[in-house]
Amino acid sequence: MAQPFKHVAIFGKPREGGIRGPLAEIARIVSDKGMQPMFEAATRDLVGLREYVGYTTDVIARQADVAVVLGGDGTLLGIARELSPHRIPLIGINHGRLGFMTDIAVDQMPEVLSAMLDGRYETDRRGLLEGQILRGGSPIFQARAFNDVVVSRGVSGGMVEFTVRVDGVTIYNQRADGLILATPTGSTAYALSANGPILHPSLAGLVLVPVAPQTLSNRPIALPDDVVVEIEITDVREAAAHFDMQTFSLLAPGDVVRSLRSSDDIALLHPIGYNYFETLRRKLHWNVMPSEPHVRG
Repeated sequence: MAQPFKHVAIFGKPREGGIRGPLAEIARIVSDKGMQPMFEAATRDLVGLREYVGYTTDVIARQADVAVVLGGDGTLLGIARELSPHRIPLIGINHGRLGFMTDIAVDQMPEVLSAMLDGRYETDRRGLLEGQILRGGSPIFQARAFNDVVVSRGVSGGMVEFTVRVDGVTIYNQRADGLILATPTGSTAYALSANGPILHPSLAGLVLVPVAPQTLSNRPIALPDDVVVEIEITDVREAAAHFDMQTFSLLAPGDVVRSLRSSDDIALLHPIGYNYFETLRRKLHWNVMPSEPHVRG
């Protein structure tokens, strides 16, 4: 059994209704364990839990042993990027919609979270990407991505024209609505909706997925995760680079979006008995059989 924690950071989904009660319950569970709840200041102020101290992310990064995140996958993505340099593991409690990573239901939280804080959990390590935009060879923007780095067309609606290089070798020149470079975690997000493959989180790989390419033979390709991927804009049309769809930067012709795996990783903590394939079955409805008379013989 893993060691229990002492300082527990608590984050909530911004501007989300109905989270005060679950957040107060998390704090009560933490306090009852003799641990110190460390509310992220904006979360505390948002829901008015003034009886608890609010802490900046910098203080949390120095002191917390674990972070409990109440929200959806998007909330967890943002917190994970912030805390990833500090090696703070995350527990995700689903107060969103799909919940691939925030896999603990709110109604299960009291029992499950209590056991996990006692040290009964499984650790799932996930990689993330370091991305930067180069203009004239110099970086003008950089960000991390837990799910994906996406180059997409701008508001004008035209296709983006780009060249893709892996470790300096050109793979192709392409016109498309966009291009997705996804981690195994991100392979079940935007990349999946663009017909990319699902990569198991334990794989040391990335997936490159074109979005509505003009050349129909251009297909998704799986890559090792120790490569450097460069996407160079070669047309004057508007384009943008997105990092987990939460931060972005506009692109100009000649700009290069350069991405590689980060030296840091993210530890997601799950209840004992967690199984990735069970998550896929539940979230993607793989248990649902085709209804008659459409069942194939």
